[in-house]
Amino acid sequence: MTHSHFKKTAGAAILTLSLFVAGANAQTTAPTPARGTSARDPGVRTGPAGAGGAAAPLTGSESILFNTGKQTFSEVDSVFGTLPGETDSGLGPSFNMNSCAGCHAYPAVGGSSPQTNPQVAVATLHGARNTVPSFITVNGPVREARFKTNPDGTADGGVHDLFVITGRSDAPSGCNLAQTNFGQQVSSGNVIFRIPTPIFGGGLIEAIDDATILANESANSGAKSQLGISGRPNFSGNDGTMTRFGWKAQNKSLLIFGGEAYNVEQGVTNEVFPNARQTTPSCDTLSHPEDITNLVTGASSDIVNFAMFMRLLAAPQPVSSYNAASASGAVTSASIQRGQNSFAQTGCALCHTQTLTSGNSPIAALSNQNVQLFSDLLLHDMGPGLADGISQGVATGSEFRTAPLWGLGQRIFFLHDGRTSDLVQAIQAHSSQGSEANSVVNAFNTLSDSAQQDLLNFLRSL
Repeated sequence: MTHSHFKKTAGAAILTLSLFVAGANAQTTAPTPARGTSARDPGVRTGPAGAGGAAAPLTGSESILFNTGKQTFSEVDSVFGTLPGETDSGLGPSFNMNSCAGCHAYPAVGGSSPQTNPQVAVATLHGARNTVPSFITVNGPVREARFKTNPDGTADGGVHDLFVITGRSDAPSGCNLAQTNFGQQVSSGNVIFRIPTPIFGGGLIEAIDDATILANESANSGAKSQLGISGRPNFSGNDGTMTRFGWKAQNKSLLIFGGEAYNVEQGVTNEVFPNARQTTPSCDTLSHPEDITNLVTGASSDIVNFAMFMRLLAAPQPVSSYNAASASGAVTSASIQRGQNSFAQTGCALCHTQTLTSGNSPIAALSNQNVQLFSDLLLHDMGPGLADGISQGVATGSEFRTAPLWGLGQRIFFLHDGRTSDLVQAIQAHSSQGSEANSVVNAFNTLSDSAQQDLLNFLRSL
């Protein structure tokens, strides 16, 4: 059941916002710390996932593509595809996980980190001799690690895989690739983390025209200026169009997003990323690319199947009331409505834009839809508190794409590195010297306890 209150006009919300911030100055310094409050994150919403199914309506052939893509997305890879239950090949020689669905798991296939981190078990699966890094824990988020700089001090920014296939029963004979020494990098402060971004509704995001995103960027400029909010797109350096996937909006399309992840997270070379990453030759005995279109049968490559699954995944569905693990009693629709009002009044909605409209698409389920993603898909400077020091495209080390909030009600870990599972902490982490969110966080901090609770209740209804 969707929120009837989502039908409120943007104009009404912005009018309320303009009254709230009239005469205010943009706050570039960190906000005053939150006063003591009784408001608490209600916790992960209970009940059905409300996500993971196919967009509607799909044709018969589109449904087949979705189901085939989901099966491929869920396959577990081994080195040669010969181990029981692991029918796909190409894993490693270095990797972070052995399945797309292993990372994008909760609350359904296509989501983000599950409560129990599968990377702990994968580290020593089939005899592998990996040491689990300190930042990977059983109850922590799935993570990838990136290094800020190279040994010579130049910028790095790339993914350094956690594990190697050395010791696995399916590793090539003579493979003795050493695992990266993460302890040394952690102690020197050279490691940053990323957690999986949920991919629900990915096709709808892909179908939003650049012009729509840019028009939204220009909208409500007065209110944004008063609050110190700017924002800008990330762009492809080749064709000048907007990129929009990933924590820094660094990927152009779902195909590129999937192809890069297949290569970086599982070590599988493919038609988009066909060249092997640097490794020991004795551990890399397959030809490249490993994942290709079958020219005999015409079967699509894995990355095409990944892209079709992500493209046809339905958007997460909000609820009008719910129970949550940490809430005392049911969260009512009246509380959720009040929370949505406060979400607009404080200025949250100026970056977390409720609705953008998709353009024309050959897939009817994606064409000219109201996409309630709660994101402007733009980059915003979050200040040093969230900065990771990694530049991607035009995104600087402190800029991040506005994370879509749909599906937030059943998300366990927050922010790009999964540093917290508490919504209140996630909100406060948006503020630091120079962050575009400082005035908005300050507005949240000045709400009454009950208004803060309503806003948190609203977020967990998404």
